[in-house]
Amino acid sequence: MSQPLYMDDVDEQPIAALYQQYAPGIFTYLRLHLRSREDAEDVLAEVFLRSFENASFHQLSEQQQRLWLWRVARNKLADHYRIAARRPTVDLDAFAEEIYDDEELSPERLAERGEEYLRLSEALGELSPMQQQILRLRLVNGLRCVDIAQQLGKSEGAIRTLFSRTLNLLRSIYTQQEGKSYD
Repeated sequence: MSQPLYMDDVDEQPIAALYQQYAPGIFTYLRLHLRSREDAEDVLAEVFLRSFENASFHQLSEQQQRLWLWRVARNKLADHYRIAARRPTVDLDAFAEEIYDDEELSPERLAERGEEYLRLSEALGELSPMQQQILRLRLVNGLRCVDIAQQLGKSEGAIRTLFSRTLNLLRSIYTQQEGKSYD
């Protein structure tokens, strides 16, 4: 049974020299092919970790080590793209900028919209059940006045008049509430 390998057991000089010699070039290659610096750093770490885990790596000639590292870098890059295709990611910085660039999604605007919905809900609560039903059928369900009239057993003219009066009443109630505070 083999003993676990600890960093204290490994001669760090060849590893450090290998890293100093090849990491800048491999990192530049990875950075050219990856969207973020962090992704390039992660893949670079995987490349050198793979060389560290390969027991026969240090038995290779310098030229073979260089070729091996570059082949692993290309393979790890391909793996990165393969994994990314299965799990799409979003750049958080770009997403945050986009959210706050859109005025409708700003925290202030969302709070204002919440207050507006509260006022509208209270104004709707002041309408009669018939007025609420006509608004719901017309605005939410998208029914025409003739269809609403048939459903409610009323004339189309009566529904049009009731709908118009209901909207005017709702507008009046809503504007009266503008002076109220919703803390």
